[in-house]
Amino acid sequence: MRPDSPFRRAEAPSLRILRMGRGGEPVAVLDGVFAEPGAIIETVARRGEFSAAPVREGGYPGVQAPAPAAYVRALLAAADEALAQLFGHADGAIGGIGCAFSLVTLRPEQLHPLQTVPHVDIAEEDRFAVLHYLCDQPFGGTAFYRQDATGLEQVKRADWPGYTAARDAALAAHGAHGYPNEATPGYTVTAQIPARMDRMLVYRSNTLHSGIIPADLPHPADPRSGRLTGNLFGIYRRA
Repeated sequence: MRPDSPFRRAEAPSLRILRMGRGGEPVAVLDGVFAEPGAIIETVARRGEFSAAPVREGGYPGVQAPAPAAYVRALLAAADEALAQLFGHADGAIGGIGCAFSLVTLRPEQLHPLQTVPHVDIAEEDRFAVLHYLCDQPFGGTAFYRQDATGLEQVKRADWPGYTAARDAALAAHGAHGYPNEATPGYTVTAQIPARMDRMLVYRSNTLHSGIIPADLPHPADPRSGRLTGNLFGIYRRA
């Protein structure tokens, strides 16, 4: 990578593995991932082509821009050791990559009901997510959850009918209440990880989670002042 690239990685990021919930599901937390995270923000602000996230039930509550290949490669290189620990083997073949820069912009009253409860990215055990914070603590962080009615903290394909039935029943009984938080009916928080500039989380995509979005915080569609993150999704399978 060029010495002047905004996507140069730091020499020695820290890596911690946290265990969540009853099953001790791992989530990797890396800090100090890039040499100049501010340069990434400036690049996104100048070149990012943001548009509203695809309209679908429970989709991303804001705008997104495609991430360049150099950023994707840097995230995957930084996540390599974490993925080995999450999946329990170091010979994984990575595929199915999708990556975007994202900005939360919707106000709580604008949310679809499914955006007001925790979610999984996909109910497959070989999928992973990388979340890279390009903003700081005032923008909340990420919370992980257990669904009270089913006890689920990770959702497998076979769990999907029971999980969605319980989710829909809780929404019908209690209604929508803005962004998910520790008071969301039908769910219990199992872990909370604060946002931090240049912090990266790596976790399995079938883990129940949500962004921590403070209700009283404005969410401008400006990478320099908004809740900017890099979001990557992939598959990790034995080679």
